[in-house]
Amino acid sequence: MDRFQAMQVFIRVVDSNSFSRAADSLGIPRTNVTTTIQNLESLLQVRLLNRTTRRISLTPDGAAYYERCLRILADVDETETLFQNVARGPKGRLRIDVPPSIGKLVLLPNICEFYQRNPDVEIVMGLGDRMVDLVQEAVDCVIRVGELQDSSMVARRIGTFQSITCAAPSYLDQYGEPEQISDLEQHKAVHYFSSRNGRNLDWDFVVDGKSIVVPVKGKIAVNDSDAYLDCALKGFGLIQAPRFMLMPHLKSGALREVLPEWTPPPMPISVMYLANRHLSPKVRAFVDWTVEIFSACPLFSGRDKEFLEGLQECHFAEISAAVPVSAQNSIRNVIERKNLAENVF
Repeated sequence: MDRFQAMQVFIRVVDSNSFSRAADSLGIPRTNVTTTIQNLESLLQVRLLNRTTRRISLTPDGAAYYERCLRILADVDETETLFQNVARGPKGRLRIDVPPSIGKLVLLPNICEFYQRNPDVEIVMGLGDRMVDLVQEAVDCVIRVGELQDSSMVARRIGTFQSITCAAPSYLDQYGEPEQISDLEQHKAVHYFSSRNGRNLDWDFVVDGKSIVVPVKGKIAVNDSDAYLDCALKGFGLIQAPRFMLMPHLKSGALREVLPEWTPPPMPISVMYLANRHLSPKVRAFVDWTVEIFSACPLFSGRDKEFLEGLQECHFAEISAAVPVSAQNSIRNVIERKNLAENVF
């Protein structure tokens, strides 16, 4: 048995979570995949996979073997890259997962620049509102918002995330504009509720250098970012959302910031990848590029005032007022206390 090939087959089965899909992607018969896994388990004298009619999952031994195989194959890929056409630069398929708002407004408008530098890299960008398992789903790196605690990942800080409080002029004309945080007792909020526990997310502000939670009444709560923004634009109430996401609506006058002296605490933005011994050239290229993109924009570097005064400009995609809210860019950033982001606005 070719152990190197067996490792590749095993990894593909785990990544695709299917024997048949692994066989299709490798271009070999399914029986060959099944036989390879059986021979591998016989050789190692351990069970690597739990199999049912509907799914497969890693055993503890299988998870440990999978991690070792990843490192071994990463070393092989790194070695080959060093000695094969070094001048060509990074190449291969790069799977990333990012918040929809960051992907649509920040990365995609600048993606041509990345391809000019790295023409042999194929990007597969996930823009979903869920956490992904980098190992199980074969994702190379992700962008996440919030304090990070996963020691199995390497994280590089690329910017900060600042939210603001705002509302539509129609709402403010009817209810007035709050001038103090205490005024929020007389206002209505559009709430965003957690799909994990069903509870509305807290509104928080920095007051005298300390973060405080402020309860705000509301008659509607949603867990969809498009609906959240749509409710604000229709005048249903106040919302708290990322400044960079709201900029097109703030510039057009469709939304107006309130309580600018008191904003929620900023949150860090990081690019993360698995802690392999060798960082692949394609991942390194993407990480370095995202650092450049985010550092060039004052909205992500704690220099909001420069942006608002027009001293610098970020390359964001414009949102046409004629486009329905459901087709516009999602707001994503709801951070769980233990660094697990879910359905982020």
